[in-house]
Amino acid sequence: MSSTKELKPITKKIIWLFAIGQLGWSLMSAILTNFIESFYQPDDVSVKEGMIYFIPQGRVILGVFTIIGGIYAIGRVFDAVTDPWIGNLSDRSKNPKGRRIPFMKRAAIPLALITIMVYICPTAGNPVASKLGTNGIINGIWVLVMMLLFYLFMTIYCTPYNALIAELSRDEKTLADISTAISFTFILGSALGYVAPTIWSAITPAVGSRVWAMRIVFIVLALIAMVCCLVPALTIKETEYVDVKPTEGNAFSSLAKCFSNKNFRIFVASDICYWVGITMFQTGLLHYVTVLMKLPEAYSTILYIAMTLLSVICYVPVNKLMGHFEKKKLVFFAFLGMCLVFLITGLSGMFGLPGIVSGILVVVCAAFPMAILGIIPQTIVADIAKSDAITTGENHDGMFFAARTFSMKLGQSLSILLFTSLGTISVATGLGYRIAAFAAVAFCLAGAVILHFYNEKKVQGILKGANY
Repeated sequence: MSSTKELKPITKKIIWLFAIGQLGWSLMSAILTNFIESFYQPDDVSVKEGMIYFIPQGRVILGVFTIIGGIYAIGRVFDAVTDPWIGNLSDRSKNPKGRRIPFMKRAAIPLALITIMVYICPTAGNPVASKLGTNGIINGIWVLVMMLLFYLFMTIYCTPYNALIAELSRDEKTLADISTAISFTFILGSALGYVAPTIWSAITPAVGSRVWAMRIVFIVLALIAMVCCLVPALTIKETEYVDVKPTEGNAFSSLAKCFSNKNFRIFVASDICYWVGITMFQTGLLHYVTVLMKLPEAYSTILYIAMTLLSVICYVPVNKLMGHFEKKKLVFFAFLGMCLVFLITGLSGMFGLPGIVSGILVVVCAAFPMAILGIIPQTIVADIAKSDAITTGENHDGMFFAARTFSMKLGQSLSILLFTSLGTISVATGLGYRIAAFAAVAFCLAGAVILHFYNEKKVQGILKGANY
């Protein structure tokens, strides 16, 4: 990366201060993504344990989609639309303190507060869904507004944050180190989110309400996440490490330039398929554990933490493998590994196999693929963004990462629509959850096939030609 001024070196300390921000936003994302469906569309097991209804239930939108599925999808579409807008504002920013950090600093506190408010409705719920009346409509509108605000501030924080990944990475080693660090903190944030069911199950007797036990846990986790988000925003002086000039042009022209890159289009198409599959797995984990594996709710926490620990152990070998194999091949292998994980999940409880055995198989089979998919895709986006800057002479790092985030959110939107609808099929037997798991297999396979067409040799050739 060329520079017109002397920049400070990117030390391990800076890398980890930066990575703590990822822990914060991934934890808030986990609070919403993992539990919004189970909070507002509880299954029979949760209702028996004291959960109540806040919004209308069933496939009431066109007879196909649920209310919470529709709200989540609208939120994600809104979120995806704001990505290029925020990315362009960040790319064009002439703030003397930098193009990225000022956005992150403004977004952290509102993001945490809104994360909490998503789960605190203005009107009372009811243990019988059909008796909600106008309260259900009011609560539905509240959740929609809070979701839109959540995604707006998440975008204001994450889009500039992700752009810094490429801008702080002055060589391939630094890029690998940053990607490994943020992958570790991302998975740690996600794991902390999955601890929530164990905590609220433990405190429910003392609180006297499952709903408020959940809310208390969400409040504590959101405040922890807020502090983490503020760490890089308050400790890293962007202009001491990055010297990139503001770009010109509006959001749509910048986005069009990003998608004019063929390799980026291929990556995004593959990425959308991946996010559909993995979101179906993450959103449904609580149901897969309790309904299909017939295990207590707390096992969702135990299995996810075990999966996380095994995955973290795999980070070092994955980092080393990046120097010996094409990134595309490693991600392709990870896609196939996740297909196996989703298949095992869908078959849980069948053929006389104990649920705990299925759970252990999922943990073991998912660890290495999760490590690969946590580290490498971000580096691929950075490679494409840098090679594009070399070829075109224009730096659109913020927009490339905004577009990648767009693909993630598009995949998550489609996933939550499908999952919340499929989950209503034969609730008592869990058939809908099995179908969702098998659908995740199909999407992950599609992602692997599409990724095959990504021309990594061309991208790496451009980078090597510029001595990156």
